[in-house]
Amino acid sequence: MSTLPDRSASTPSAAWDRRGLLLAVVLSLGAAVSLGVTRFAYGLLLPPMRADLGWSYTLAGAMNTFNAIGYLLGALGAPWLMRRLGPERLLLWGAGLASVFMAGSGFFVDATPLLVQRLLAGLASAWVFVAGGLLAARLGAHWPRRSGLLLGLYYGGTGWGIVASAVSVPWVLQAMVDRPHAWTWAWWWLAGLCVAATAALAWVARALRRHETGVSSAPVPASAQAVGVPAPVSLWRFGPALAGYTLFGVGYIGYMTFVIALLRDQGHASAAITFFYSLLGLAVVASSRIWAGLLDRHRDGQPLARLNALLGVATVLPALTSTWPVLLLSGLMFGGVFLSVVASTTALVRHNLPAARWAAGISAFTTVFAAGQIVGPTVVGFIADGPGGLERGLLFSAVALWLGAALAWRQKALV
Repeated sequence: MSTLPDRSASTPSAAWDRRGLLLAVVLSLGAAVSLGVTRFAYGLLLPPMRADLGWSYTLAGAMNTFNAIGYLLGALGAPWLMRRLGPERLLLWGAGLASVFMAGSGFFVDATPLLVQRLLAGLASAWVFVAGGLLAARLGAHWPRRSGLLLGLYYGGTGWGIVASAVSVPWVLQAMVDRPHAWTWAWWWLAGLCVAATAALAWVARALRRHETGVSSAPVPASAQAVGVPAPVSLWRFGPALAGYTLFGVGYIGYMTFVIALLRDQGHASAAITFFYSLLGLAVVASSRIWAGLLDRHRDGQPLARLNALLGVATVLPALTSTWPVLLLSGLMFGGVFLSVVASTTALVRHNLPAARWAAGISAFTTVFAAGQIVGPTVVGFIADGPGGLERGLLFSAVALWLGAALAWRQKALV
């Protein structure tokens, strides 16, 4: 099981389907590392770290702002690194370094070194996410009728990271409750999860490299290319989608950074919060099937616009009520939508650019995504430190998402 099958008449379709699905599922551990654990697990650690270290919400939010700055730097450097190393090697280097930097966050209690660790973890996670997204797009090129599903499976892997964090982090915190700074043990546990995922990614990277016509070097079927689009097409023709995706970065990260803190402030029990976050993570995984058809059908900005609008509704609900069924609906909606927004931009690139331009297109969207995430956590934290609290901060996030939906709606297909 170390090579890709040749997509030919002599290869049974069912065998290809099984191999393609297996590769996509294992590859999705890259998304689990880069977002599910490296970024989103921090939301579970924010309340105990803030209580232990006496942080304001602004400083707590700045931790994810620095993570987003590192992510931006990593996204900017990813195209050059992929040309030098190839996406498979960059995937593994990024996952390995993310593991190291996650462990590093458990060795400090001062804000400055913790900010540096979050920045470095963001840098490495961007390499994982961009490289993995490109490999997922290339997998989809070999299976154009199911490309939306393969992209969704990759990005939906974030959900496995969220579920693993939601289930295990509270257990680690409880087990180490009598130790000084019990949250440090959770960082080391999360680093161990990243190491395990990296080992699995090493297998899929070898499978993609060894086949002489594998994903990184196979000619792309005509049905997977944007016929008639010349290679030098300007990425700024994606302007409305890039603007809408920037505001997605601003809006969604406020929810993922502070929703657990808000639930704790509202008095919900730890077991209920674990259930909420696990449900959100499982919805992320399921989203790969829910929205695959939408991503396959549209070559314009409609998927990005529709998903942004739905995400705004999910984000505003906890700001309006603490009723538990409504909060569960919020988590279910949010998890079922937000990573499909990311997948929609990769699908937009794949539909409208030739394969040689996919890396540049994915990197451009990843860059504006990171820029939005730099703004979101600190602004929401600053608002939360004021009289409106976290509820007003999430209202800001929802408005950003709805504005992003309006901008993305103006994006036309390039062909």
